[in-house]
Formats: sequence, structure tokens, C-alpha cells
Amino acid sequence: MAASSTTTCSKPWLLSPSQLLFTLLFPSIFSTFAVAYRPGDIVPMSRMGQYHSSRTVWHDLIGRHCPIFAVNREVLMPIPKPTGYTGADPYKISFQVGREKFLIPWLLVVNRKSTEVPMIEVELRYSGNDFHGVTAKVVDMPHHYVEIHPEIRKQFWDSQHWPKHILVRYTWKEHSDIDVASGFYVLFGSGLMLSFILSIYILQSSREKLEKFVRETVVESNMPGEVIAKVE
Repeated sequence: MAASSTTTCSKPWLLSPSQLLFTLLFPSIFSTFAVAYRPGDIVPMSRMGQYHSSRTVWHDLIGRHCPIFAVNREVLMPIPKPTGYTGADPYKISFQVGREKFLIPWLLVVNRKSTEVPMIEVELRYSGNDFHGVTAKVVDMPHHYVEIHPEIRKQFWDSQHWPKHILVRYTWKEHSDIDVASGFYVLFGSGLMLSFILSIYILQSSREKLEKFVRETVVESNMPGEVIAKVE
């Protein structure tokens, strides 16, 4: 007669609190590290143009025209000639900045009813290795810039010269303010999540004991009771 063997079935649903916490938080931790920057890293940037009601697709800019994390600098950015351009209507461009794809809304760069050459000022906000946002505006290029780059003015007003080049100034602003309210909500949410995870673990670890208790209770309740003799 063959000896019987007992197989212990593993329970994949029974996880420790640390495993559950890691499973729930790993995606957010991974995404945080995926978008972290170091000083000197190129921050990816793409551009879209609009002329009349026609828009281009997003085009990635090469590294020398992109922002560099935590580094203030200026670049000459080429602006390609839009399809069907006649010079009679405004030409606008928009940007997406960073792997987070922060959006810079439409900026009017050509035919903006000004006799001055435009310049784009871009302010980027960061804290530590995190990129928090960006704003931009079109301003008149200061005269001393025009003196340094006289070819920009000449080529910009030449209707036959394309691509035109626009000076873009990237300025980084570091923000280290502590948001007390947001910190409280994060801590409160983390506490709720941890309590939920511990509750699940306790229920899972007590499941066998509960099942055993229920079985024993049912068996005892189904046993015939003893007859107690009445003594008069």
C-alpha cells in the first residue's frame, strides 16, 4: 500500500503588510524616479504651430534648443514657415515641456502688431530633482539684445527668409515652500492606506482560525444532547 502524501497548498493571496504596501506603492515610486532630473539634464521639449485654422503635429526639438535642468540660458530657436503662409495672419506656436508634458499655451510670434522683434521668456519651476511647471510669454526683445544679434532683426522682418529665429530665455526658479495642508493630506492618506493593508493582513491571517472555529461550532451544535435525569 503506497504511503499517502499530504500536499500543502500555498496561498498566493496571503501577503505580508510589507508586500502589500510595496505592491500598491511600487508604480508611484517607479514613476517618481522615472521623471526625476539632475542638474545639467536636457529637459525634452516639443513644438506645435498654428496658422489660420491649420495646426501641425508635435515636433520634438533637438537638445540645443531645449531647456537644461536648473541651468539658466538663452537659445536661438528656429521657427519653420507654416504651410500656406501669406504674411497676412498671425502665426502662433505652443510647447510641451518635460517628460511630464507641461503645456505652454499658444504664443503669438509673427504678425503680433508690434514693430519690435519678439523674444520668448520661459520660466520653469523646480524643487530638488522635481520639475513642477512652466510659464511663458512673448515680449519685445530688449535693444541691447538686438545689438548683440543684429541678424535676428534683419531676418525676422524679411518675409522671404525662413526659418526665422527667435531668442528664447530659460529661467529656472527653485521653490522650497512647505505645503502644510498637502503634507497633512498625504500623511492622512498614507495612514488610511496602511490601516487598510493591516486590516486585510489580519483578516487573511485569521481566516484559517475562523474557519476552524466555525467548523467546530457547527459540529458541536449538531451533536445529540445528554439526557439529564430529573430527580424528585
